[in-house]
Amino acid sequence: MSPARPSGTGGRAASDSSAGWRRADWLIVLVGSVAGLAIRVVLLPTEGLRGDLDQFVGWVHHIATDGLGSLYGAPEAGPVTFGPVMAYIWSLLATLQPAFATVTDSTDPAIRVAMKLPATIADLGLAGVIGFALRDRPRWAALGVAAILLVPATWYVSAWWGQYESVFALSGVAAVVAAAGRRNALAAMLVAVSLMTKPQAVAFLVPFAAWFWATGGWREVLRAAVVGAVTVLVLWLPFIPSGGPAGYLRNLGTYQNEIFNVLSLRAWNPWWILQEAGAGGDFIRDDIAFLGPLTLRHLGYVVTGVLSLVIALAIVRDPRPRTLILGVVASVLVIFTWMTQMHERYAYAALIVVLLLIPEGRVRWFALALAVVFTLNLFAAVPASPDLAALIPIGGVVGLVGSVAFTAISTWALVESRRSGTDRASRAP
Repeated sequence: MSPARPSGTGGRAASDSSAGWRRADWLIVLVGSVAGLAIRVVLLPTEGLRGDLDQFVGWVHHIATDGLGSLYGAPEAGPVTFGPVMAYIWSLLATLQPAFATVTDSTDPAIRVAMKLPATIADLGLAGVIGFALRDRPRWAALGVAAILLVPATWYVSAWWGQYESVFALSGVAAVVAAAGRRNALAAMLVAVSLMTKPQAVAFLVPFAAWFWATGGWREVLRAAVVGAVTVLVLWLPFIPSGGPAGYLRNLGTYQNEIFNVLSLRAWNPWWILQEAGAGGDFIRDDIAFLGPLTLRHLGYVVTGVLSLVIALAIVRDPRPRTLILGVVASVLVIFTWMTQMHERYAYAALIVVLLLIPEGRVRWFALALAVVFTLNLFAAVPASPDLAALIPIGGVVGLVGSVAFTAISTWALVESRRSGTDRASRAP
């Protein structure tokens, strides 16, 4: 297999690149950037989801008063389930904003702005990475930048809600671009950074492991594992003396086994349908045994594991950037669809990574469908107002249709990742 092009995501330049960037392309970037930034400026001071923001402020306050290293072992800080990368970002906020030494909640609009800035800046970073990856096709690069900044799901999660999906997605999509350029060591480091930002980045592991195997055999897998392990170790160094890694794992266990141990936390997937049918929309525990000691959670693991193997085999069989991109998208959506305990936000990375393939007509329709259903799931699960809650209810017919749609979208990504054809030019990203 020949090396990928050093620019773009590994395919030939499309015909629209022959004249370079045109005035219309720059105009799309300008309008999208101005509109996207304006939306975020308006939303940054808003309350968003107050409970989440208050919890995050409490963690920053702990860092400001007791230091960074004790974050994961301090009972008063609560169970922190974000990795050390977010801890470093919060530490920076505590340094730049002295008020965190006394503030313990998000009542102050200035504090809300500070808490939402990392995700908002990451939005801009995502737009930059997508634009860079598609730079050989200026029109699609411009549209990709505009999509990142204007699709409601992005600004709703970052600038209104104050969640940090865009932060882990930034290093994740950068890893895809690096791998497409055959910079596997850099890709391994970026995957590790993503995983040490939020545990949802676990969806990247199987596709990248398959990619490393397909492009370099067991030596490349070993090299990537070493690079990733060293990256993880370096990121955890300040926390090791106080037992930070062990505390982090305990915190994840607490959330998994005691707090969020339900089939679906408002994620539209087959488990949500089961909750609707079996409990009228109420949560159902996922540790209920249905066959001897096997629980519904175990069933989710099995289905997800089998489908993840299908994705890995597709990448090994056809190790091109397009297959890796679709494999990552499919992996995120398979986990969202078939694992229990999914939140409505956990399909976020798929929405971003798929934009690397928007020059393909069929993928554009898929990306549009994903953006619409994902955004509706967000609005329904965490409505910004009572009017929005009434307009898009999380349950009932809307929830059932949304769950079926999300399952179909996930299935399409899985099937498309396995497709192989002879017209490589038309399929290259």
